[in-house]
Amino acid sequence: MTDVIVSQRMISSRVARLTILWFGLFVFATLVAPKTAFSVPGPLFQTELAALFEVDQAAALERLDDEIAPVISSADPDVRLLQTLFELKADFLQTANRREEAARTLVDLARLLSANRSLLASDPIPHLRRASDLLIAVGKLRDAERVLTIALDEATESGLALDIRKALLSDLADIAQRRGRSQAADAYRTARETLSKTSPTEDATRGDGAAFKRVPVFYATDRARSGSAYPSDFYGGKRGGLEYGIATVTIPATHKFAQIEAPSVWSFEFTQSSAKHIILKSVEPVEKTQFFERMRTNIEKRAANEAFVFIHGFNVSFEKAAKRAAQMAHDMSFDGLPILFSWPSANSVLSYISDTAVVRLSGRRLSQFLEDVVKRSGATRVHVIAHSMGNRALTDALELMALRYQNKESGKAPLDQVIFAAPDVDADLFGEMVKTIRPLANRLTLYASEEDWALKVSRKLHGDAPRAGQGGGDTLISPVVDSIDMSELGEDMLAHSYFAGDASALVDLLSLFWQNAAPEKRCGLEASFRKGSSIPIWRYVAGKCVDAAMLPLLAQLRSKGSTEDDNLAEKIETIVGDAQLTSRLQNAVVRLLEK
Repeated sequence: MTDVIVSQRMISSRVARLTILWFGLFVFATLVAPKTAFSVPGPLFQTELAALFEVDQAAALERLDDEIAPVISSADPDVRLLQTLFELKADFLQTANRREEAARTLVDLARLLSANRSLLASDPIPHLRRASDLLIAVGKLRDAERVLTIALDEATESGLALDIRKALLSDLADIAQRRGRSQAADAYRTARETLSKTSPTEDATRGDGAAFKRVPVFYATDRARSGSAYPSDFYGGKRGGLEYGIATVTIPATHKFAQIEAPSVWSFEFTQSSAKHIILKSVEPVEKTQFFERMRTNIEKRAANEAFVFIHGFNVSFEKAAKRAAQMAHDMSFDGLPILFSWPSANSVLSYISDTAVVRLSGRRLSQFLEDVVKRSGATRVHVIAHSMGNRALTDALELMALRYQNKESGKAPLDQVIFAAPDVDADLFGEMVKTIRPLANRLTLYASEEDWALKVSRKLHGDAPRAGQGGGDTLISPVVDSIDMSELGEDMLAHSYFAGDASALVDLLSLFWQNAAPEKRCGLEASFRKGSSIPIWRYVAGKCVDAAMLPLLAQLRSKGSTEDDNLAEKIETIVGDAQLTSRLQNAVVRLLEK
């Protein structure tokens, strides 16, 4: 037993020294480096660079280094851009058979991800595994072992599945044995055996209920599996067949509404913790028939017999999409079932063109999946939310679905709420498509903003043709869609995801899901009319609605089954604990609930 403890301490000590050195260098580089102006390459940059790489690999890599250098040396580096540039450089180096350099770049990428989880929400471990494989291939076993020990520490501190940690220990034992380090190899094997004796159930539920809450997200995806066992990297960005499963996401008890908590170097947090951060804990593929059976069983146990399907947008990984679906469900205290449809986005700001090439094929698959959810999930109310480029898949899916429903005699809309959030779809095309789509839902809602940077770029790429998600003077006017201009939420709008990353938008979503409320009954919205039009555009007015208090209030009132006939003032004051705030909130709640 003493030998086991010594072995584990030996591993932990080495990991600690490497981790401290690693992050110390990163923090120094980030905080001390001089400020340099830098302009962000547009989405066409990757295509141009790939073409150059085909002709002159060295020139393309030199161009990449020229782009990376000023970002790193900036006093306020653009970490999202740096992530993409590192990913691209690693791919180019590996293609050029410069494997050791590719491995070094992947380690740099992992450093970046670990130090900026709150912004990037990506797991560094798969990149460390890939770096280790490349180092092994070129005979750099010592470096490969060092990289894997850091990955092991990350996996242990993050509470990742036992199988992942055991796999890392097995790989470490193999490398140590090949290096002639028999004692170290035995230590790794002993640690693995110790983990094998740990109850998977105990490990999976550690802290549940007190430190964090589990949110199961049922999913369908036509992403191909990456071959990795890590939840964060289980599905990649390549096309595959349609698969089904359940992703489990943990939400910490300290979670703040509308946030995706992740470790941050500024908080001196270098690894994930279920007690502090939102984590994708597991991904479990399930056969189709069993998938819908489990879905029905799950919905039967819930207070609300409903579900929402979330379709993510451009530059989003499976991990990010699962976390976002779970966060929305949690923040709205959604009593139904969150469902994710994940199409094969490349998860890179420089992969706009490749994303456009795959999203519409996914729309065909999404169409059948939505119909299956309506028929086989057991939910009597099904809502759909699509974001950004995901709306291309959704509009295609719903148009096909509408054609199939034309001959239905029931007259009942199969869907309840359909939300088009920041749709990256040609505005004129969208206006025509929703006319066909309208009979499928009780209400169609469009969220738009004139400050959405992603849609501004898309508009330029499409010959200055307005996008349906652009607000302000370009806000779509349609008799069949409620258009909500959310421009006042700000310029950055939390990485183009204001619909789920701001309490204001979540209040509006919750109002729709709960009451199917018309815009005039919802908090913070004012009507405006464009000259010559009698159709209103609804504008969110900052400060008009007490969003921070309204979101948890509506969630609790909904769970209690409140109606306008209840003693709302007493209920509201009990929940918010403030008489003055109660009077402000009561009018908004009464307006929402009135028939």
